[in-house]
Amino acid sequence: MNENKPVIGFIGLGLMGQAFTRRLCGQGYTVIGYDLVAEKIAAAAGHGVVPAPSPADLTGRADLVLLCVTSTDAVQQAVFGPEGVAAGAGAAAADGAGKLLVDHSTTVVKATRDMAAELLRQTGMGWVDAPVSGGPPAAGTGSLAIMAGGSAADIARAAPVMADLAAQFTHMGPIGAGQVTKMINQVLVLNNYTVLAEALALAEAGGIDAAKIPQALAAGHAGSNMLQAIYPRMLARDFAPAGFARQVLKDLDMLHDLAKELSVPTPMSGQTANLYRILNSKGHGELDGIAVLKLFDQKDGV
Repeated sequence: MNENKPVIGFIGLGLMGQAFTRRLCGQGYTVIGYDLVAEKIAAAAGHGVVPAPSPADLTGRADLVLLCVTSTDAVQQAVFGPEGVAAGAGAAAADGAGKLLVDHSTTVVKATRDMAAELLRQTGMGWVDAPVSGGPPAAGTGSLAIMAGGSAADIARAAPVMADLAAQFTHMGPIGAGQVTKMINQVLVLNNYTVLAEALALAEAGGIDAAKIPQALAAGHAGSNMLQAIYPRMLARDFAPAGFARQVLKDLDMLHDLAKELSVPTPMSGQTANLYRILNSKGHGELDGIAVLKLFDQKDGV
């Protein structure tokens, strides 16, 4: 491994974590990994990740800790639970090792700010909230969009590693700004899932060659990277998860809470949340978010 690169600790080895760590190992980083599920640690070890028995152990050995878990509660547990990041950072802080946490999870804005302040108070460890857009394929190729909140100094420390993970790494403001930006991303992406599903259902019912829609509309205002990348997967009924429908609903509920707090109307996102609530209630939470097509598909019977 390259001695000039920081040692990376990575917590959360699910779909995104596997892609993240495979990319980091391929770029020459020493990566130490932890997950609650032993099989996921073993899978990551297959592409070069060094297993850790706990977040505390991982933090004590790493220069930079990256975190990618499924909920705000999971972040809280990983950082402040028994044998969490705070325990490892506290042990390391006495010897002057400057630790930094970069959280790629999608979390509640206020909770993010509160957790960052508490970690700093307890250990002196900095926090960058850096949620992502692009999913496992983009994580694997280093072409994510990463939107970040944090101090200028912490952003500068994280930036060289983020450059190996992202096509675009944007400092959006202080801690919490990355999460606000991720909610804006979700407005644009998750509502678009339902729009694409509606368009595809209409195309198929109308008797045209639905496969030609991306080509036919590419040069007009309807052309978009989601039309080119997501619509063909919907057409093929490829619902293998790059993310999960249950997580889509979780994000839409977080979006609703933030919009309510800020007194911003989000009627389109509210309707999309209703559709995903139905989809999840039918037992499809482990499918990809684009499986919302099932609610529009005359042949599906959902």
